[in-house]
Amino acid sequence: MLRGQEGLRRHRVRRNAQGEPVTSGIPSFDDVVDRLRIGDNVVWQVSALEDYRYFARSFVQAALADHRKVVYIRFADHLPLVEDGVAGVTRYHPDPRNGFESFSSEVFRIITDQGEGIFYVFDCLSNLLSEWSTDLMVGNFFVITCPYLFELNTIAYFALIRDSHSYQTVARIRETTQLLIDVFNENNRMYVHPLKAWQRYSPTMFLPHVMEGDRFTAIVSSMDAARLFTELTQRRPERSERSLDYWDRLFMEAEQLLQRPWDTEKCQAMINRICRIMITREPRMSALVRDNFTLEDMVRLRERLIGTGCIGGKAVGMLVARRILEKDETFDWPSQLEPHDSFYIGSDVFYTYLVQNGWWKLYMKHKTRAGYFKAGQILHKRLQVGVFPDEVREQFTRMLEYFGQYPIIVRSSSLLEDNFGNAFAGKYDSIFLVNQGRPRERYQQFEDAVRSIYSSTMNEDALAYRLQRGMDEADEQMALLVQRVSGSHRGHLFLPDFAGVGFSYNIYTWKRDMDPEAGMLRLVFGLGTRAVNRVEGDYPRIVALDAPLQRPHGEAEDLRRFSQREVDVLDLRENKLVTMSVFDLMGQRLGISLDRIAVKDHEVNQQIRQLGIKNQEAWNITFDELLAESPYPRIMQSMLKKLETMYQYPVDIEFTVNFSQDDSCRINLLQCRPMQTIGREQRVAYPENIPEEQVFLRFDGNFFGGSISNLN
Repeated sequence: MLRGQEGLRRHRVRRNAQGEPVTSGIPSFDDVVDRLRIGDNVVWQVSALEDYRYFARSFVQAALADHRKVVYIRFADHLPLVEDGVAGVTRYHPDPRNGFESFSSEVFRIITDQGEGIFYVFDCLSNLLSEWSTDLMVGNFFVITCPYLFELNTIAYFALIRDSHSYQTVARIRETTQLLIDVFNENNRMYVHPLKAWQRYSPTMFLPHVMEGDRFTAIVSSMDAARLFTELTQRRPERSERSLDYWDRLFMEAEQLLQRPWDTEKCQAMINRICRIMITREPRMSALVRDNFTLEDMVRLRERLIGTGCIGGKAVGMLVARRILEKDETFDWPSQLEPHDSFYIGSDVFYTYLVQNGWWKLYMKHKTRAGYFKAGQILHKRLQVGVFPDEVREQFTRMLEYFGQYPIIVRSSSLLEDNFGNAFAGKYDSIFLVNQGRPRERYQQFEDAVRSIYSSTMNEDALAYRLQRGMDEADEQMALLVQRVSGSHRGHLFLPDFAGVGFSYNIYTWKRDMDPEAGMLRLVFGLGTRAVNRVEGDYPRIVALDAPLQRPHGEAEDLRRFSQREVDVLDLRENKLVTMSVFDLMGQRLGISLDRIAVKDHEVNQQIRQLGIKNQEAWNITFDELLAESPYPRIMQSMLKKLETMYQYPVDIEFTVNFSQDDSCRINLLQCRPMQTIGREQRVAYPENIPEEQVFLRFDGNFFGGSISNLN
């Protein structure tokens, strides 16, 4: 009972504190806005930082004189608003270069630790654009920070550089803040123009005021006001430019640089910048991007981006691998590869989804040791039911109109995913959408898929994986990769001819004379899900690329036992991913070149004939003819070795394959990542003279997942 009464008392203190009048340090400005109030967030829209400094320093001096605790959040590269060594001012230095989440989280922790009643001064918010390159995230930062400051009975000063932000961002800030003040200088005179003053009003409050001597005086003459604003408007940027997000303006500048290819220094600087904000910050992947991507590649990539931010590890790996092969002059890769027409949902959409649905405080609880799993479980459920901003929904719609009714797959592509050292294999969802039905139905299915993948960032398995690897506090922004499913309509089914995964280093050399450097494949008929994920009782074809016809099993009668028995396909009638037995699928006569990938099972076929079953044949999926009679194994080995050479590290890939009309193979490279292994070798010294009765298991050769070798 006492605890409840104490909570009620604190709540009353908070309610009573909000609205208490406080001076800004400039008495005449206090008269303009009817003084500051506890709980106010004050945003100053200025043309020159000196104007903001004038108001901020007056505020600090008055707060210190009133024995208030002042905190200065210093993050920008402009001159400090509060000089070092000012007694009574606590300084913090969060670094925006670490990204939106790290910066916002650190500021949130500072505010939490400081508690109630603090007076804050923040550096100019517009300087965040130099690191984040998007107004959207500046607006998101303010939307999550301002209400928290209000809740804790603070007063906080912020600034924006006029005309540096899109109308939409300024509108979000206006809607969230308590005071928005326009400050400008004209003919060596300072003017303030309140644009918003929450819960206060006077007949002249929202007029421009000019400083005359040490006082602000309202401009009550319409003629004087018209003259002033006409002069100001003539010097402002074009309206169309001011309506753009900083991100859009940056890429407009990049497109202009494409017309000046001789300006190599600026072009390279733009490549580096776009790489950092849209592609990757991981040093080794960044080097691969800079070595293989042109500025035009990056501009074209942005045309397929929904929202802003990074495209994530899975998308980066796919694009880098394709670009490496396209630039390889030793082989005609374009004739072997299917083109891709993927879309990318930027990582900023994930954060905006969190912010606009009001879940940021819960997300911050998840980032604590005590709330890591508990708040994560709550978020896991809430992420499945959120609402997307209208502008994102419109971009989703246009993308789905582009794909029409072709099946698509929505794949996780987080910032940590598929980088060096972090596989996250199977931790996040990837969802096939058969994409049938009316536009509204298809759109709803797509949104549900996006929500499901966002939610998977908080599933217990993913949280444990990050915690075990010391990444529980790392930024894990979830970008998405949306790809057209590779394959063909086969009656009411949709599937590729075959698919698989490849490894440039074979850790499954089951015979001593096999070369692990030659690489290996796992091949399956149909969608590649069964090659990526091991399925009990079902077997992909394992291919050692230096001995493609060798099988891990040794006896002829094992062929049926250790072959693929089920196939994953997309059912166009049922509008879902389904699993069918190989036997049932072969009986549907879908126009598939079975002799390329399978051999008839004569023993079973004889039994079928004896039973009088018609139009049905049994086949075993072996890929023998493909491996023996076509250049496919050599092509895949060349691909893997080229990628490994450029990565300077073993790689693994995912792919699908379709036969063209001339029976050649067209490969759709879906994913490439550094191979996730502990190491190629770890030497172990065996103990000598082990008694035979103590030997539990003896084997000769290697096993999948890494082997132990005697030093001798």
